[in-house]
Amino acid sequence: MTSTRGTAIVNLDIEGPKISRHLYGHFAEHLGRCVYGGLWVGEDSPIPNEGGIRLDVVEALRALDIPNLRWPGGCFADEYHWKDGIGPRERRPRMVNTHWGNVEENNHFGTHEFLALCELLGAEPYISGNVGSGTVQEMSEWVEYLTRDGDSPMVRLRKANGRDKPWRVRFWGLGNETWGCGGNMRAEYYADLARQYATYCRDHGDNRLYRIASGASDADYAWTETLMKQISCFGCEATPKNFFQALSLHSYTLAGPWEAKGSATEFGVADHYRTMAAARRIDRLLAGHSAVMDVYDPGRTVGLVLDEWGTWWDVEPGTNPGFLFQQNTLRDALVAGLHFDVFHRHAERLVMANIAQTVNVLQAMLLTEGESLVRTPTYHVFEMNKGHQDATSLPLHLRTTSGGTRELADGTGLATLSASASKRDGALLVSLSNLDAEAPAELTLDLRGGRVGTPSARLLTAERLQAHNTPADPDAVAPRAYEEGLRADPDRAGLLTVTLPAHSFVTVRAPLAG
Repeated sequence: MTSTRGTAIVNLDIEGPKISRHLYGHFAEHLGRCVYGGLWVGEDSPIPNEGGIRLDVVEALRALDIPNLRWPGGCFADEYHWKDGIGPRERRPRMVNTHWGNVEENNHFGTHEFLALCELLGAEPYISGNVGSGTVQEMSEWVEYLTRDGDSPMVRLRKANGRDKPWRVRFWGLGNETWGCGGNMRAEYYADLARQYATYCRDHGDNRLYRIASGASDADYAWTETLMKQISCFGCEATPKNFFQALSLHSYTLAGPWEAKGSATEFGVADHYRTMAAARRIDRLLAGHSAVMDVYDPGRTVGLVLDEWGTWWDVEPGTNPGFLFQQNTLRDALVAGLHFDVFHRHAERLVMANIAQTVNVLQAMLLTEGESLVRTPTYHVFEMNKGHQDATSLPLHLRTTSGGTRELADGTGLATLSASASKRDGALLVSLSNLDAEAPAELTLDLRGGRVGTPSARLLTAERLQAHNTPADPDAVAPRAYEEGLRADPDRAGLLTVTLPAHSFVTVRAPLAG
């Protein structure tokens, strides 16, 4: 099997945009076992908890430096009424979660519990408000309840429920997927609602809201343009109107049609390459939506938020189809690594991203079953990449001298190498992915415009692409030190050769000298 050979030129002295830590955000919806059994076990559980919040999950997520957590949905957000989730738990009304499994929701995990979780995690809350079935008053009062100090009806209600001081909650979603489960609205109709809701989601005290309008699905550039027209005009040089500060985008990686997405664990090489090609599409989507936004906001003051992304497979056999439980293999980890490289390149416009979802749902970080907790391969990519959070991106020019592409069944080619680089706190971090299922790659890192100290490397791979972690084998796919795969050129400073095994993710870290 012919290996790939190439060079990655990294300019240490040319700084790109800052990579916001919020590109490493997460998403927890009232869906399946994400909240109940995942994040929340209740105060009477034998599983160690603090106020009902599962502590092994908190410990695992804190190790990722989790920057933000989006809640309560997703589709659930637009049937959720926040006042049902406050006050004594035994008095909270129940509801039916019609979107996800048609199961009863007891509202035991509500606003106070979510914000307690965020405090334990050291993460900023991102609340998705109810536009689909709620009211402007309802969302306005939620903002007041959470963020207002002094005295008011909602402040008195909050204090009666045990919280004296307000929380700081910057991030607010003005609905979710309003083109679909959030109301099946036309873009023009929702655009008017976005302006209306944004008006009544007010800043209280020094808490400045970052309002995120419900944006497009995949390549619906017309939706993005309709929203941008609400705050600016074609070719305007003026600062956009301050109704909302960002637009969202949702895009999932599917290797097959919606009705037959394929198995998370039983797939072949051709399925793997189709998945990688689908994942690479995010680069075109971010570029396309950014281009539309640039016409109306050339100064790039309005953010783009990819607040749902990740792989979506058929549910695991024997599980509730509405719970979206799927396993997580090395293939999923490579999808994550590829996405982050793309995110870093778009960091000037892309200000936040939230993988779907945190625990037990879709491309999860963690899988729980009773008292057991498993870190997935995707979790390890987040951990290996956390040095990119709030780092300065560095231009990286990747070229191959042999190999580096795979031909797909439709005749198109798939580039099998992906990379990105940044610097922070006096250190360089380079992330490298070899998407080739069968052949290794040898990549020369040509570090220019500066000097580096002794480098180190870490490797994430497994014998099989289908490898995944289970309670019986929790480290089937886990990172390890990889010094044998890294060598410096003795004759030329700044040249490092990295060997990338087939289907692998590698990070190289080096101190910056002087």
